[in-house]
Amino acid sequence: EIHYDRIGGRDASKLVNADLPDVMEIWNVVFIQYNREADGSLRPLPAQHVDTGMGFERLTSILQNVDSNYDTDIFIPLFTAIQNITGARPYAKKVGKEDPEYIDMAYRVVADHIRTLCFAITDGAVPSNDGRGYVLRRVLRRAVRYGRQNLGAELGFFAKLVPAFVDVMGSAFPEVVEKQEYVTGIIQEEEESFSRTLDKGLQKFNELAEKVGADQIFSGADAHFLYTSMGFPVDLTELMAEEKGMTLNKEEFEAKMQEEHDISQAAHLAKMAGGSGKDMRLVAEQTSYLVGQNISATDDAAKYVWHEELADCVVKACFIGRNETEDMIGFVDSISPESSAVGIVLDKSSFYAEAGGQVYDVGTLTSSTGAVVKITNVQAYGQFVLHLGEVASGTLSVGDTVKCSVDYVRRAPIASNHTMTHVLNHALREVLIKRPEKESGKTSTLTVDQKGSLVDETKLRFDFSWSGQLTPEQLAEVEKLCMDRIVNAVPVDAYVAPLGDAQQISSLRAVFGEKYPDPVRVVAVSDHAVPEMLANPQDSQWNEYSVEFCGGTHLTNTKEAEAFVLLAEEGIAKGIRRITAITTGEAKKAIALANEFESKLTAAEVVQGDDLESTVKQLSAELDGLDIAAVKKMQFREQLATMTKQVLAHKKQKLA
Repeated sequence: EIHYDRIGGRDASKLVNADLPDVMEIWNVVFIQYNREADGSLRPLPAQHVDTGMGFERLTSILQNVDSNYDTDIFIPLFTAIQNITGARPYAKKVGKEDPEYIDMAYRVVADHIRTLCFAITDGAVPSNDGRGYVLRRVLRRAVRYGRQNLGAELGFFAKLVPAFVDVMGSAFPEVVEKQEYVTGIIQEEEESFSRTLDKGLQKFNELAEKVGADQIFSGADAHFLYTSMGFPVDLTELMAEEKGMTLNKEEFEAKMQEEHDISQAAHLAKMAGGSGKDMRLVAEQTSYLVGQNISATDDAAKYVWHEELADCVVKACFIGRNETEDMIGFVDSISPESSAVGIVLDKSSFYAEAGGQVYDVGTLTSSTGAVVKITNVQAYGQFVLHLGEVASGTLSVGDTVKCSVDYVRRAPIASNHTMTHVLNHALREVLIKRPEKESGKTSTLTVDQKGSLVDETKLRFDFSWSGQLTPEQLAEVEKLCMDRIVNAVPVDAYVAPLGDAQQISSLRAVFGEKYPDPVRVVAVSDHAVPEMLANPQDSQWNEYSVEFCGGTHLTNTKEAEAFVLLAEEGIAKGIRRITAITTGEAKKAIALANEFESKLTAAEVVQGDDLESTVKQLSAELDGLDIAAVKKMQFREQLATMTKQVLAHKKQKLA
């Protein structure tokens, strides 16, 4: 740790970490070397790092010779904006007992949190219920609660602070100016969503707090209820409890959360272990063991080769599950049918390990000695590919050679769905951003960024950033663009290029937060090969094509996808939409079903009187169960709604 003494001219080493404002840490260096196990023991990490960072705000306070980060010109303009918007008294630099109503605390929290959220959302993160998204959601809800409860702010106050943040940071970070409208929209939606439960949640918290006994311990189970039912992050509940002189039972809360996690984890492990109950993951302990055995990284370059068996693959390790051996690591010399769930590490493989939203390959391993292993799951752990399954016959030992036989029939629709996910990503940007820009003549400040995907043999699922529901017209345009790419038989080119060179391609799309290797694999759905794009990366014509970093398996031409049907479009979080679609035979089947249903609707148009009512009911029930294009389903529902009006009119006429 590097500390700074504001006074100077003395030996302040004894004052370090003594909670004195004149001696503060401005920089630290963290040596990441061990993984702490559940039993408290330390195990060396296979890769070790040094992490370092300096506090920008603390450095600013030193340069501006003020006592606090909050007295710098980073925060003062935000405090002014907060006062103007909320009508609260001015910020008075009070802390602790001097601030019994937590007004100055609220100023600091709100100002700090609007900065955090604006930067993070500008960079592509969004509030959600998972991972970093949930961190942002917690930050926002904490700020909103402080503003509403301690500053007397009204609904919408938090989003109104975005312009003040942009005024402070916009000159140094032009991207926050460009994304101001988008960031405001996300924060506004999230603020409104939390506000709908905030008042009820505060009321419920107060009711629960009144029941707390003399020990002043707020129940972890109650905190879990507030979290699951009211959307209160646990740190917010803990803070509110502390304000009332209570202590939250964090152990009880964490136990409740662990129960939920265990249920979810058990389902995942059961899938990997084939129902054996074993833990078939390779964590730091297992990968360290493999590295210590001088086992090289699995060469899986052959996963991009189709319809060929890969021979002479050497078995480097046999795994029967964590804690399944005396040393608790899980590796053995040989495996057999009696081993139940097993994992195999090879020197090379043609199997695709689950990654980037694409599911794993399945198939078989056949050894030179006649052993057969049915592979039902493939996962990558660091540099090693683990082939999971069961030994169907024979015994497989370390050092044996095997032949990899991938189920390419299963992989084909996966590749189709993956390639069309790229096409869909490009089509969404074209319909939602590019076409409106051409029509208005103005550059849009909105973005359509990939937020996740799932590609398996039955469907594709694509999550993207967008603030509202797509219109039927937009959905129809997106679906048509995807179908046009199939009809036009566009080549699909994959090429490995230096990361820096590939990043210069004008139409390149990459996933926020994803770390890409160097060199990187570039996949282009284009009449022009990737090397041609690399030769002139800023050529505007590349904007007409999908270009992405991707390590997945793809088609060689879009015509192999046969057809594309957009089944559904829905919101899954604030600012995040999800499209589900199908290709190949499943899409053709959906098109046929839609045509068949349309014929039934046409036939129903001539039905009159009482017969029409039963026909409409029958068709409505049938439509609900059909997996057909979302746009078609909307159109059919409109037609049925018109027929329903005819039924009501007929009933009124009969009563008259």
